[in-house]
Amino acid sequence: MSANLMSSLTELANLKQLNREELTEIIKDGLFQAVSKKLLIENELEILTDFDTNKIMARFNKIVVERDMSLGEISLEEAKLYNNDIELGDKMPIEMAIADFEPKVIRNARKAILEKIKSLEEDKIMYDYENQKHQIISGKVRKEEFNGHIIDIGYTDALLPKDEQIEDEYYKIGDMIRAYVVNIRKRKNDVIVILSRTRPEFVMRIFETEIPEINSGDVEIKKIVREPGMRTKVAVKSKDKKIDATAACLGPHGIRIESIRTELNGELIDIVLWDESPEQLIANAIGPDLVEKVYLSERGNFARIIVSEENKNLAIGKKGKNVKLAAKLTDYKLDIYTEEEFEEKISEERRVTSHISDLDGVTSKVAGILKEHGYTSVQDIFEASIDELCNLEGLGKKTALKIKESSKYF
Repeated sequence: MSANLMSSLTELANLKQLNREELTEIIKDGLFQAVSKKLLIENELEILTDFDTNKIMARFNKIVVERDMSLGEISLEEAKLYNNDIELGDKMPIEMAIADFEPKVIRNARKAILEKIKSLEEDKIMYDYENQKHQIISGKVRKEEFNGHIIDIGYTDALLPKDEQIEDEYYKIGDMIRAYVVNIRKRKNDVIVILSRTRPEFVMRIFETEIPEINSGDVEIKKIVREPGMRTKVAVKSKDKKIDATAACLGPHGIRIESIRTELNGELIDIVLWDESPEQLIANAIGPDLVEKVYLSERGNFARIIVSEENKNLAIGKKGKNVKLAAKLTDYKLDIYTEEEFEEKISEERRVTSHISDLDGVTSKVAGILKEHGYTSVQDIFEASIDELCNLEGLGKKTALKIKESSKYF
């Protein structure tokens, strides 16, 4: 291995940010691996490196034999040229320049060294990017492939998969983008950094970057739910009574939230004030200015929200996203009603769960006739027509009209 090769390896190591100690071990290991194949353990091989002179030597003992047949042997005749007292079976220490080995040994050594440098480079990338896992990094779009965009992020390329891209975002070659490091995968030949721009964690890291009160911990992000590219709800809570969590996130004249929206290509962002009261949290999640009343179910996480007619569409949101995200944020199943719709819903449920005998005008005899024809609840009577009821054998028109009228106001 020539001095030029030693210099090129040093240059490569510097490029890969390996120090001299690491390079020394790599060269020694690679050469030992290649040269030792030609020797035995008894030859006691040792590799010597000198960066000052760019020399690499192999030091080992040759065994004195009658007739040498391998690299680790020396004939008695030749050995006596160096030491007249030497005998068969003795060991003769020698130093041999790597450049003097046969080309195959040099090629194998070079291959082992380069593989080791690559392995260390991958380990360094893993270490560097493990530290950046779950953080935001910047990179330049290098190319588009079938499974996503390749992003140049410095030490290596990263992959922004298609399913981690915001719908309708378009990236051109050379664009600078920011993304969230989801994972680092080490494969056989390389390291892949997986990025995302759709995860709620991406929004969280942006908030931490753009809003000092969140970065300092004075304002806490309790939860984030998101429909990437459409809408995000961020529930926040102030740990300092002097700090208005909502105002801190919005910033003066809304400048902070607009900066975040710009990063997310105009995605709507709702700042939701966290509250320990489920009713108030639900109202805040839907929009406190829209909600008139919240009714919690006695069983399960279910709530009904009362809004005015003019606010109903806003409460539901485009494609139902507002109420869906509010449900995810609060962990409640939510239904939106106007006051009139709510009253009708309550009446319907009351009719469904009430027996026909609870209706005015329904005697035990009439109840028996109705039950015989499949009418068991007040709701069954409410949904039936007068003609249907009048056609029931044993039920007169006067009775039919009375119980029908009674079901309307039950």
